[in-house]
Amino acid sequence: MSKSKEFLIPFIGLKLGKHHFEYQINNTFFKDFDYEEFQSSDIKVNLVFDKKSNMLELEFKHKGTVNVPCDLTGEDFDLPIKGKMKLIVRFGDEFNNDNEELLILPHGEHELDVSQYIYEMIALSVPQKRIHPGVKDGTLQTEALTKLNELSVKEQKEESNKEEDIDPRWEKLKKLLTDK
Repeated sequence: MSKSKEFLIPFIGLKLGKHHFEYQINNTFFKDFDYEEFQSSDIKVNLVFDKKSNMLELEFKHKGTVNVPCDLTGEDFDLPIKGKMKLIVRFGDEFNNDNEELLILPHGEHELDVSQYIYEMIALSVPQKRIHPGVKDGTLQTEALTKLNELSVKEQKEESNKEEDIDPRWEKLKKLLTDK
C-alpha cells in the first residue's frame, strides 16, 4: 500500500487546540487498499484534530455516496452513507493499535497516518445488505422486470371462471350446515 502524504498529519508542528482537516475520497483512495466493492464513490471526510499536551483526540465524520450493485436485482445505484468515529492517541513505549478507539504511538513520533482509519470508517458504514430504493417503494423499472412481466402466465381469468361453476348440490349441502 502506498502512503499518500495527503493523509499524513505532522502533529509536532501544530499548536495546542483544534485543527480542521477535510478530505475528498474517491475510488483511487480505495485502490491503495485493494478494495474494489464500489463502482464509484464520492465521500467528504471532515477531521477535527484536537492536540492536547499529553494526547491527541481525533473526531472523523463522513458523508457521501458510493455506487454499488443491489443485492436483489444486480442493478447499480448510488447508496448514501454517513458515519463518525472517535480516536484517542496517547504516547507510550511501543506502538499498539489493539483497541479500535485508542492508539498508542511510541515517544518521538512526529506524524500520524489517518488513511487506515478513514478507510475502515467508510467500509464499515456501508450496510451488509444493499437494496435499491426502487425495490423498496416498487418504482424500479429494469429490462429484466419488463421482460418477466411480458412472459408471465395470464391464468387469472380462468381461475375466476372455476369459482362460478360450482355444482348446485354443494350449495344445498353447505346450507344444511348453517341451518342448525
